[in-house]
Amino acid sequence: MPEGDTIHRTAATLRPWFVGKKILATDGWADWIDFPSLAGRTVTAIEARGKHLLLHLDDHRVVHGHCGMTGSWHIYPHGQAWLKPARRAALVLQTDELSVVFFNPKTLELLTPSGLRRHRFLSRLGPDLLGDQLDVDEVIERFRTRNHRPIGEVVMDQTACCGIGNIYKSELLFLQNIDPFAPVAILDDLALRDLIDLARDLMQHNLQGSNRTTRFAGDGGKLWVYGRRGEPCYLCGMAIQLRRQGDLGRTTYWCSECQPPAAGSTQPIAEQHDQA
Repeated sequence: MPEGDTIHRTAATLRPWFVGKKILATDGWADWIDFPSLAGRTVTAIEARGKHLLLHLDDHRVVHGHCGMTGSWHIYPHGQAWLKPARRAALVLQTDELSVVFFNPKTLELLTPSGLRRHRFLSRLGPDLLGDQLDVDEVIERFRTRNHRPIGEVVMDQTACCGIGNIYKSELLFLQNIDPFAPVAILDDLALRDLIDLARDLMQHNLQGSNRTTRFAGDGGKLWVYGRRGEPCYLCGMAIQLRRQGDLGRTTYWCSECQPPAAGSTQPIAEQHDQA
């Protein structure tokens, strides 16, 4: 599933092939975006903001895409078979060399400059963890305004900081021995800084490859807890737990031994016999 590192990697892949190129032909979902108006335009910049990708055009409009759980951007040289069915292609932009295809998006829209500035989601995004000049103090201040909320929800709140999804949420909190169901207030500023620094380090590492990794043991297990419900913890042997968390019911994986309940926590009682 795309998280912040995926979108930054996508932007870096697209730039050398797409920036400065004229769009010669278009196709897509007409009820989502006015794709015919993109023909003849030139892509001037490609920007990643957390989980959002922005294609800037020479007429100052912006194509805004969010992958959600299943979306993905692909590049195909002309004549190469697509890996997904054409009916799932919400946007197709063709240059003289290739096609850029956006499959199965959560969001796809065409924005004016004022629409971009006033966008109901983009205008509220917190600092991007992969931004060139991340202000960690600002991120900590944003976390502090959410002191009463569980840390497992706040790390995924894109208005606090953007880029972290389900995978990094579970992996980061495990690596820092933090109870996902405890309020942010239990963490001092140093603990929050360490958490943010670790998130940035792991995401930057994963810009280099397609297989997201947070565990580097060399035995094939690339993630500590995510996707491992009922399997033994690599450190203590306890069964990894899974619960839905927050209003959106996002998945949280954790080890009840390595991440014991903290003050004010709503952590469920561990199930000793979970099955994978």
